[in-house]
Amino acid sequence: MKSKDFILFATALCCCWSVQAGTESGGYDRSKAKVKYQRPVSVPVPQNNPLTPERVELGKALFFDPRLSGANSIACASCHNPAFSWGDGLPKGVGHGSKELGRRTPTILNVAFGELMFWDGRADSLEEQALGPIKSPGEMNLPLGDLLGKLKGIPGYAPLFAKAYPGEGISETTVAKAIASYERTIISGTAPFDEWVNGREPAISDSAKRGFDLFNTKANCAACHSGWNFTDNGFHDIGVTGDDPGRGKLLTEVAVLQNAFKTPTLRNADHRAPYMHDGSEKSLTEVVELYNAGGRVKRPSITSEVRPLGLTTEEKTDLCNFMLTLTSADKPCEIPTLPH
Repeated sequence: MKSKDFILFATALCCCWSVQAGTESGGYDRSKAKVKYQRPVSVPVPQNNPLTPERVELGKALFFDPRLSGANSIACASCHNPAFSWGDGLPKGVGHGSKELGRRTPTILNVAFGELMFWDGRADSLEEQALGPIKSPGEMNLPLGDLLGKLKGIPGYAPLFAKAYPGEGISETTVAKAIASYERTIISGTAPFDEWVNGREPAISDSAKRGFDLFNTKANCAACHSGWNFTDNGFHDIGVTGDDPGRGKLLTEVAVLQNAFKTPTLRNADHRAPYMHDGSEKSLTEVVELYNAGGRVKRPSITSEVRPLGLTTEEKTDLCNFMLTLTSADKPCEIPTLPH
């Protein structure tokens, strides 16, 4: 097990224990729970790729440029569409040749705060993630050598790379760094929930407040959807149907990671239906029903956090109303003029 996997797994166990212990002892305190969801004041950035306006500008151009695909028809933004909260609104992604992929496109909203990337965590950083879909035959289908040749053949890119990464030129490294830099700026804005956490009581409804209490107690959602971004960045088998091994394909010897997938953020989640790695849940209501049932299937690898909840109809409604308060009215994304 990688050290990151161990840390994430241990953190999830601690979160689960604290939620359950607080509930069983009657120690839940809404005010104290709210403190755990305070927004951070800064975005984490690696030392070897500091954010600059020039790098973000270059990365944005690359992100929206369909010439980064073999057929000149698929850009990063084709699947990570700002109009769909940086997903694509489909049950499964669509790649090269209009062929359906095996998994749903994950959002890149708030991905700057992530740990391991992709549904199965196969990339250790945003920089590593950025090149994966480009070179994948099933996705953008452009070998990296051909990618560099294309970019060097577009005169408008040379000055952008020179400003963003002086003396480094157009390379796999600078392409990855630039795209990652832009992705680190894709952050959800202030939502009604944040206003409530900061003291404005009327910002959310009484139903949503009850939903928040359930989220942190009886429904046990906070065991995995923790912190301001509502994710532990860990990997869990939650009982979704299907036989995709998820992270278990990479770590075959770790039983608890079989059929395990990364916990997605709940920020702006109502804009990203359908849900789960395979798009099998069509609405937030269905997602709540899945957890209330303790999963759709039973497997030895299903996380201990998932169990039948016994939620009432009103409690399910309250949970959904709470999740709706996590949606922010973000500024529309301006599509860049591409270099030529």
